[in-house]
Amino acid sequence: MRIVSIVGLKNAGKTTLLVALAREYHRRGKRVATIKHATAQPEVDKEGTDTWRHFNEGMADGVLVAGPSMRALIERRSDNQDPIALARRYFAERDLVLVEGFADSPLPKIEIYRTSVGKAPLVAAAPDKSPWLAVLSDTAITGVTCPVLKFNDTMWLQLLATLAWDRAQVVDA
Repeated sequence: MRIVSIVGLKNAGKTTLLVALAREYHRRGKRVATIKHATAQPEVDKEGTDTWRHFNEGMADGVLVAGPSMRALIERRSDNQDPIALARRYFAERDLVLVEGFADSPLPKIEIYRTSVGKAPLVAAAPDKSPWLAVLSDTAITGVTCPVLKFNDTMWLQLLATLAWDRAQVVDA
């Protein structure tokens, strides 16, 4: 399996970029999984539903909701926020895992940067710029060694998807 992280400032468009890349890899026939790094406790079910009751009232360590075409796993775990370990545990059979966030991890990174959300991209302040595969931006960025693609470039999504696939971290399942 391969793994790449999508990073950027708040409201830069990380989720939008991740979704576009996931859709492009699906179009290419790849089995893609995603991991979203949440800084707050995610709300995955509404109070009072059976699933909520299993997890909260029943204090189950884990709840698997199995439907006709989808499954959702809810676990009580605080031990592992390592994206590589999470990918191995849950997505070992996938071709690619796209991770949103985990900017401090050593994973290969694609940054999305918009001038409207910050004065400088994260890569500008990074002591080690080597994990950056590319920056997708609405402006020119200097002082980085990775490719900088602009939103108004034609074919930026296909170029970025190919670059990310070629330079993703390969992880043994």
